[in-house]
Amino acid sequence: MEPAKKIQSSEQWTRLCRIEDVREGAPLNVEVEGLNPLAVYEVNSKFFVTDNLCTHGNALLSDGYQDGGTIECALHGGAFDIRTGAPTTLPCQIPLKIYEVRVDDGWIAIDAETGTEM
Repeated sequence: MEPAKKIQSSEQWTRLCRIEDVREGAPLNVEVEGLNPLAVYEVNSKFFVTDNLCTHGNALLSDGYQDGGTIECALHGGAFDIRTGAPTTLPCQIPLKIYEVRVDDGWIAIDAETGTEM
């Protein structure tokens, strides 16, 4: 597992990582000062960001299994839709917080102020 990348936030958009750091099927754990751990995903050449902690148990989703637009938690096998944060498999019932993403000059960035729970 790659170490988390610690990046300072600037202005409204917070840069998390370079696009080449993320591969489809291999979520990336990112830590930003002042935010919960984040998971960055690639799905069909688009990027998505969610909180990285499973809402059912204290496990990093980036340690789980990504199958297309679904991330499965390694701890209990519950799963979420990466694009919406919605739980898709029990025992997960509480949605993940998701973030608006934009790609800027090769960087994946989020609007940390507008993270939402579906």
